[in-house]
Amino acid sequence: MSLQSIDEYLSYDREHIWHPYTSMSEPLPSYLVESAQGVKIKLADGRELIDGMSSWWAAIHGYNHPTLNTAIEQQLKNMSHVMFGGLSHQPAILLAEKLIDITSESLQHVFFSDSGSVAVEVAIKMAIQYWYAQGKQEKYQLLTVRNGYHGDTFAAMSVCDPVNGMHSMFKATLIEHIFAPAPECYDDGSNNIGALEQLLEKHQSTTAAIIIEPIVQGAGGMRFYCPEYLQQLRSLCDKYDVLLILDEIATGFARTGTLFAYEQANIEADILCVGKALTGGYMSLAATLTTQKVVQGIAADGSGILMHGPTFMANPLACQVANASIDLLLDSPWEKNIEQIEKQLQKELMPCKELASVNDVRVKGAIGVVELKNPVDLKAIQAKFIQKGVWIRPFNRLIYIMPPYIIKPHELTQLTSAILTILKH
Repeated sequence: MSLQSIDEYLSYDREHIWHPYTSMSEPLPSYLVESAQGVKIKLADGRELIDGMSSWWAAIHGYNHPTLNTAIEQQLKNMSHVMFGGLSHQPAILLAEKLIDITSESLQHVFFSDSGSVAVEVAIKMAIQYWYAQGKQEKYQLLTVRNGYHGDTFAAMSVCDPVNGMHSMFKATLIEHIFAPAPECYDDGSNNIGALEQLLEKHQSTTAAIIIEPIVQGAGGMRFYCPEYLQQLRSLCDKYDVLLILDEIATGFARTGTLFAYEQANIEADILCVGKALTGGYMSLAATLTTQKVVQGIAADGSGILMHGPTFMANPLACQVANASIDLLLDSPWEKNIEQIEKQLQKELMPCKELASVNDVRVKGAIGVVELKNPVDLKAIQAKFIQKGVWIRPFNRLIYIMPPYIIKPHELTQLTSAILTILKH
């Protein structure tokens, strides 16, 4: 069989390829991409779209960046992959050094994996093994907050929101964890962390760790909360002797205005997960960082062996492009860029708040969110965005954008004006 026309490719795609969060029996339309350059995605029919999603938070430098291309090409001449069991290589060692240098001082150990969900799985294993090795096998549960999202694999699903999340149908097969109300911060400077403390006090003997997305709850609702909540959460972890896992897979690498979101609370994690933008959107790679305290705790039974080992762990191509991406970010005026994007999003999205269909508008760093009162018709609204020359992928009641950091003001205006115009009509 030989596919030739755009229609033939898309027809085969529709019949045989299962896309994320879609049905094979009633598939949503897909649009055939020919190439991508800068902040633009070029479709096979010649149309160009301003990318408002950074390919799900990842492509922070845009597409087809010459520096990142060169990093991949040079590494390819040496080796594309080698197993990480018993072997190591320079790209992984240099990347570990970079991650240790740019994160909290206490985070001194790095475990590489191939996706954000797996990084969370590894973090959960670290926390459970930490207590198991010290003879406290009863500490196997995690405490988290509602409206969270940590990935689609089973352990990661188990700490996603159990009611409003995407995984409620798997409830019977998931480990049962403890859920506190979603973070709420009030005008008087207070917050609702008291409810979490009550649960922590009650379940202290079985709680291994608390896991949370710092400052921004991503796919669970694009909710923002105050740094003070995190500060108090860190204190509670110390008080009740549980580990703190921070999931920065979506928020890391400057998306919220600081290099990592936890910096806004001036706290440190016991375990930190990063991914998505780690490679600038080029390849799938993630990392779980931890402290000497956790390493020593896992080794308390005389073993210290962490029971995980992905086949493509620390892939050299991915590590090398991650090194280049981090350097590219740190050498850029990223703070100024994020500040300018934030100001423009605030100015150009806030008029949406006056619309009858809109419940709320919120902006944090290079994240702009328009929350509607009712769920969107994804098929219909996606087609309208395409007509406006933009790529925006809403979900449920949320129309949100997180553009590449290199986006120009007029390109960002094209995104925000498309949202406002479409919601008006």
